[in-house]
Amino acid sequence: MAKTENILRQIDRLKAETGIPRTLFAACPNSTSVIKAAFRAAKRNNAPIKFAATLNQVDSDGGYTGLTPMEFTKMLANEAEAINYTGAYIVAIDHGGPWLKDKQSVEKWDLKKAMDGVKKSFEDAIAAGYDLIHVDPTVDIFIPKGDIIDINVVAERTVELIVHAENYRKSKNLSPISYEVGTEEVHGGLADESTFDTFISQLQKGLAENGLADVWPCFIVGKVGTDLHTTTFDKEVAKNLTEKVRPLGSYIKGHYTDGVENPEDYPLCGIGAANVGPEFTISEYEALVELEETEKRYYDEGAVAQLSRIKDVLWKLVYESNRWKKWLQDDETGKDLYQLTEERQNWLVKTGCRYIWQHPEALVARYRLYDNLKRHGIDAEAVVLGRIEHDMDKYYYAFNLINLNDHLS
Repeated sequence: MAKTENILRQIDRLKAETGIPRTLFAACPNSTSVIKAAFRAAKRNNAPIKFAATLNQVDSDGGYTGLTPMEFTKMLANEAEAINYTGAYIVAIDHGGPWLKDKQSVEKWDLKKAMDGVKKSFEDAIAAGYDLIHVDPTVDIFIPKGDIIDINVVAERTVELIVHAENYRKSKNLSPISYEVGTEEVHGGLADESTFDTFISQLQKGLAENGLADVWPCFIVGKVGTDLHTTTFDKEVAKNLTEKVRPLGSYIKGHYTDGVENPEDYPLCGIGAANVGPEFTISEYEALVELEETEKRYYDEGAVAQLSRIKDVLWKLVYESNRWKKWLQDDETGKDLYQLTEERQNWLVKTGCRYIWQHPEALVARYRLYDNLKRHGIDAEAVVLGRIEHDMDKYYYAFNLINLNDHLS
């Protein structure tokens, strides 16, 4: 049995025995700091952790973290060993589909090239030992703005990508992996009941026709009220979706869980897992800026020779990357970053730092900040990791995951 399904079944067994529901916590590994913090939080809470990496973050070309899939899995193994974390962790592709990698969208790859690119990414992830792939062909850049992709096309492309992944896995005699699917997740999730039913029917039919009737996604992305700009989890919708997918052997997966107001409701509604990403980039940014204030005090006292100016560097690099433009709202289109409200500027820069953490200028500024503070007995990296861990801890508690590793085999 694939690792993810095994964990989910044990969680179901434990719920039957104790009455305690649980939701798996998935962190988006958008920096080395987040990876380190995730393992430390998992060890402290004695609970599993899932890493959901987008193709923008980790891919055959290195992504913005600079990591290929093989390098990513090696790093995870090394970081787990470094702190003697021996519990379960899941490695996954998040949003694996055509044009969801920015390079494909910006360069306007045609369908075949985009699908072939995704297939190569899947092959590299499977070869590297990934446990789960989110198959997400819910975007088509050639569809007029405002129109919604045909759900039958989504199902057809989902089948094509799963068939390719399974054929590759079997050709290499590798262990079973798990799948997650989403119907228009980028545009809000499971849009309505009829769309969902059509998708499920076509997915079942397509997999069966390709001899894969025994392959079925453990996660189906659900529209549960959260997105980039909303933080309220809709309990009633979540319960209804859960009731629909559980007879299929699947669990609803929540995306955009960042800063959600009521995370404790996720397990109560039967949500199988939930992703958190940009929130931890904000945590990392704010920790660095706080440390810079300490650095400035030492500088004013003559105890630091050269400031890191890390905040200025981060703002400059995010602005020059232009990747903040991807997240502009409709009424902001065409505006310069500095024409936006202060609140929006801050949000776009703080979350946009994930794209530039590995830029040489950012690395130099961080090194200088850490070195300046180290000379005064401050372990700056530990402060940054502690801030991220603190923000992860609330999900471990809310999702009832404390000491779960003691019950997994």
